[in-house]
Amino acid sequence: MKKRILFLCTGNSGRSQLAEGLMRHFRGDAFEVYSAGTAPKGVNPKSIQVLEEVGIDASNLRSKHLDEFQGQTFDYVVTLCDSAAQNCPVFYGGDKIIHHPFPDPDAVSGSEEEVTDAFRTIRDSIKQYLMTFDAEE
Repeated sequence: MKKRILFLCTGNSGRSQLAEGLMRHFRGDAFEVYSAGTAPKGVNPKSIQVLEEVGIDASNLRSKHLDEFQGQTFDYVVTLCDSAAQNCPVFYGGDKIIHHPFPDPDAVSGSEEEVTDAFRTIRDSIKQYLMTFDAEE
């Protein structure tokens, strides 16, 4: 039976979308994967771009509010930013809540290439974390 996992971030636009896409692609045989935000603002196009660069179809990703998952239970709720971690106690559907923050690629300013590189760096960091996720079970 697959474990259910929910990735939380404030905007559900960058880090949590990357985590959802990566986990579904690489670990979807073991996990039923979802993401949400405490204040969703839409999927950042850079998230889609950098997932597609590594062969992951991101066309089905959409920004979702945490309320969409009220009443559901998850084996793991993983907060990826400090703000979501602070708001996470209002979500009682996680058997195990894990806080593993990553820098916010949306906060990077600079040239188009610098911003894209920030998303790539966070994508790769999240992938590395997710590929060893069983260590936290």
